[in-house]
Amino acid sequence: MKENTIAVLTSNDVKHTNADDVMGFAQNNDLFYLSGIDQEDTILILYPHAFKPENKEILFVKETNEHIKIWDGEKLTKEEAREISGVKRVEWLHDFEKILQLIAFEADGFYLGHNEHIKRVTNNQQTQQDRMINWCKEKYPLHDYYRVAKITRALRPVKSSLEIDLIQKAADISVEGFHRVLKTVKPNCKEYELEAELTYTLVKNGGTRHAFKPIVASGKNACALHYNTNDNVCKDGDMILLDFGVCYANYNSDTTRCIPVNGKFSDRQKEVYVAVLHCLKEGSKLLKPGVHFTEYEKQMASLVESELIKLGLLKASDVATQNPDQPLYKKYFMHGTAHHLGLDVHDVGLYRTIEAGMVLTCEPGIYIPEEGIGCRLENDYRITKTGNINLTHAMPIEIDEIETLMEASHYIQKTS
Repeated sequence: MKENTIAVLTSNDVKHTNADDVMGFAQNNDLFYLSGIDQEDTILILYPHAFKPENKEILFVKETNEHIKIWDGEKLTKEEAREISGVKRVEWLHDFEKILQLIAFEADGFYLGHNEHIKRVTNNQQTQQDRMINWCKEKYPLHDYYRVAKITRALRPVKSSLEIDLIQKAADISVEGFHRVLKTVKPNCKEYELEAELTYTLVKNGGTRHAFKPIVASGKNACALHYNTNDNVCKDGDMILLDFGVCYANYNSDTTRCIPVNGKFSDRQKEVYVAVLHCLKEGSKLLKPGVHFTEYEKQMASLVESELIKLGLLKASDVATQNPDQPLYKKYFMHGTAHHLGLDVHDVGLYRTIEAGMVLTCEPGIYIPEEGIGCRLENDYRITKTGNINLTHAMPIEIDEIETLMEASHYIQKTS
């Protein structure tokens, strides 16, 4: 932060349904990152250069009462908020404006939060952060204003050991969920039946929620990258693409696997699967400190391109004379393969150079709509000084292992 400035971070809104119910609460991840508070109606003030020490950090939480306790349950006490956050001075939210005014005119400027995620979807909805920006600028128009997100975007990509542990826990739950799917899938089951196994596993293990709505895409559905209606029948002979993640203590996993509905990959499915697995194994080796994201994605595209030629989907002669601005591989492979992972599934961070401590996905894919085959494989990697560690190594990925596990579970189903 610039000298003599105040940072103000607000919680997210509670989103409501049509009536009096809510869709659940997801905290502003910058506020959670800095305070550990996972409750609505929360504000954090950071003023490192405050004249009085008690004004350097102030946390505001909602004051509870008997009515709230009866209808919504307990909220954090000041003591609990202090213990969780480590902030010594905790005040009630209704005193925020009064207390801010006592210190605002000492400061030269404000740092305010705003959703600067490159994939944000706003739909013209005003957020708590938007309202804070408008309110501050109206009340303190002559102060300078700066962006909290620019700082947290630089801090959050490199994870602490505790953050790594939470991502690992989320990944471990994902592994268990995948094993349940392998035991459940059979011809004519519904995609949502498999989604239910993932949901059961994350709830059973204390997961907060799905990291995102699971993709359970059988057959040609797997060629739609964000298909998630999950309401089709899984037909004998088809392959299912499962892209799913667990949110545990607000930290996320993100994994993708492909499995045959009947327990055995067809020859063509094997060819495509082996090609994608090769790209995953070779491409993930590139995830190491010092590698630029642009160069990584370029080499990953080259790997997939080579496999598409082997699969007979592209001709080497056509590739040699292609327009480099319109590469032919884009017909069968149209997305990036590495993103930051953490408090957001697509976590914040600039895609410049890979650093030790980051957690990144690797997820190559090949999609052939005319054959009804879509295949993507994805692992989560912790970047170390010497390379990377696969946090999802325990999730079966080799063809023989998947077929063996499915065969065993089908035998149990037939004999039980």
